[in-house]
Amino acid sequence: MTDRETHHRELAEKYLPAEVLERFRERAAIYDRENRFFDEDLEELKALGYLTLFVPDAYGGPGLSLHEVTRLQQRLAGAAPATALAINMHLMCTGVVKAMADRGDSTLNWVFDEVMAGEIFAFGISEPSNDWVLQGSNTEAVPTADGGYLLSGVKIFTSLSPVWTRLIVHGAVTPEDEGIAGPDAEEPAEGQLVYGFIERSEPGITISDHWDVLGMRASQSRATILDEVLLRPDRVSRVIPAGKHPDLLTFAITSNFQLLIAAVYAGVAARALELGAAGLKKRTSAKAGTTLAEVPETRARLAGAHLDYLSVPAMIDSYARDFDGLVDHGAGWPLRLVGARIKAAEAARRTAETALMCAGGSGFDNGHELSRLLRDASAGLFHPPSADAARPMYAAALLDD
Repeated sequence: MTDRETHHRELAEKYLPAEVLERFRERAAIYDRENRFFDEDLEELKALGYLTLFVPDAYGGPGLSLHEVTRLQQRLAGAAPATALAINMHLMCTGVVKAMADRGDSTLNWVFDEVMAGEIFAFGISEPSNDWVLQGSNTEAVPTADGGYLLSGVKIFTSLSPVWTRLIVHGAVTPEDEGIAGPDAEEPAEGQLVYGFIERSEPGITISDHWDVLGMRASQSRATILDEVLLRPDRVSRVIPAGKHPDLLTFAITSNFQLLIAAVYAGVAARALELGAAGLKKRTSAKAGTTLAEVPETRARLAGAHLDYLSVPAMIDSYARDFDGLVDHGAGWPLRLVGARIKAAEAARRTAETALMCAGGSGFDNGHELSRLLRDASAGLFHPPSADAARPMYAAALLDD
């Protein structure tokens, strides 16, 4: 074992010891069945210092790299996918701040102090009918006289809804009577976007009580409705033009979001393969007179899923290390980041489905872990950008001048 792998194993034993993961796995089934938040998991993660992973040692944290955290998230997701997906949103926010600080921008370092004080951060960027994502917004941002903004709009899939205390959001400060451009436009409507963090205590915040979904149920990623919610001047992070205008903040958001999400689905895929192999070893074939693990057709099916999976952790490792090393891929970064997340989600769905076939009819029972993993993996279809939305970017990289 290399020194690097020894280091990752030591981190795993420190922050996600095996006995903790077994408790998480047992509770994951309960959370899913009862459609409730992972309160007990969260308390254990807090006690282990998991919410401070990205906080530099100068602020009291371990200062882990994105590569190190993606490895931990794969491990966590193998036991409790919804817990991992939701805690990603807090980690993503803190990872963004660390990435900016590593690149010489310390304007958001106050986040580290708040994390160490126990604040929980979440991600409030996704909106209904806004496939511009970071490049536009249908949330209205009205400037206040003191340099703040009043935000009105709807943020969807806000993971950690029951517990977040700080939410990163964005809104459009657009010319009068202009909004998001039509679906065939090459740019969002003219105007500016403001990014910043709002506090849960501000008036005008409503959390939807509806969350009854197919998978990832414990994340409780309910919609957040903003009605003239104050974004204080000292919590404004950026005011940038709408559209494709490179900025360190949006680059850091994209990088952490895509790779941390990819890590979750890589963890789901790895666990599905384990269960698929166990299923084949357990089942027998009357025709062959042996276990299905020795039947060529079933072995080939599992092998195909394994092939789909193997490139995913390699992509995540490579891109995360490049990101930590400040490698400049320029316009090639989005291709790598989005590609890793899309391929990880595809691998999770493929391996979960294959593993279910390997387990046989018992896996179709709602109480079986593979039944839940297949449903959890389906959430990978909904993280932005979708494969359909991303394909033009890949085509343009090859075909456009």
